[in-house]
Amino acid sequence: MCMQVSIGLVVALDYKNPFLSPFEEFQKLKQHPSIRPLLEGGTVLQYGARTLNEGGFQSVPYPVFPGGALIGCSAGFLNVPKIKGTHTAMKSGMLAAEAAFSTLTDGTDMKLYWDNLKKSWIWKELYAARNYRPAFKRGMIPGLAISALEHYVFKGHLPLTLKHGKPDHEATEPAASHSPIVYEKPDGMVSFDVLTSLYRSNTNHEHDQPVHLHLKDPTVPELINLPQYAGPESRYCPARVYEYIADDAGKLKLHMNAQNCLHCKACDIKDPKQNIEWTVPEGGGGPGYTLM
Repeated sequence: MCMQVSIGLVVALDYKNPFLSPFEEFQKLKQHPSIRPLLEGGTVLQYGARTLNEGGFQSVPYPVFPGGALIGCSAGFLNVPKIKGTHTAMKSGMLAAEAAFSTLTDGTDMKLYWDNLKKSWIWKELYAARNYRPAFKRGMIPGLAISALEHYVFKGHLPLTLKHGKPDHEATEPAASHSPIVYEKPDGMVSFDVLTSLYRSNTNHEHDQPVHLHLKDPTVPELINLPQYAGPESRYCPARVYEYIADDAGKLKLHMNAQNCLHCKACDIKDPKQNIEWTVPEGGGGPGYTLM
């Protein structure tokens, strides 16, 4: 009997240790004795990665701008505890379409989308789930306790709204404060290296297109990220876009393999100095997911 298994790991980008690699943590997860038997003997069909918008209710922006509107995950409508956002994306798209139609036919404006959004079940659902993610900023035990209180006692109506705190990139601590993490080599059966996994994402970019990843200051990687944070770009990226390679003089320089990009946008979020700018690549480029 054939069975298709989907497995993934969510790693919060507010982690402190710059030696941590979300990709390697995922490979480690698959070696767990409760998970490995489900995967042994199987064939990997696809691999991918994506950053989740975990800001929730507290981070929803005003979604209307001249000529358009933000919907779905672009506006942060993910239900974080359920890791589910397809339903809110569909509903917000419907609300935006109705507002756009009304604007064209009745002379109203797109503010109607914002008004109707706050009256919809999306707003109620996001409000009820608003405290789960920031609760874990205080640690696992407090996070579990607050989440249980919110879910079982107050039913999403805790009389206070927790704040998220500092941005994820500011959570990264200097490498001197942590010990390097030694990950096991992939076994080729349930755990794999980055490039083998990347091949399974079907990602592709035309090699002659403009590079969509920009460094605001090209000196930051060698002067700050490498000496202070041990080059975290080479680890938080799940596609080996960023590598430190020695030049002819033996000095490490950051090399970007933009054609590897999975469009996960982790670099735009986690870079300690916010020096990497992810821009929209040429149309049609990127991962070619068919099963994810």
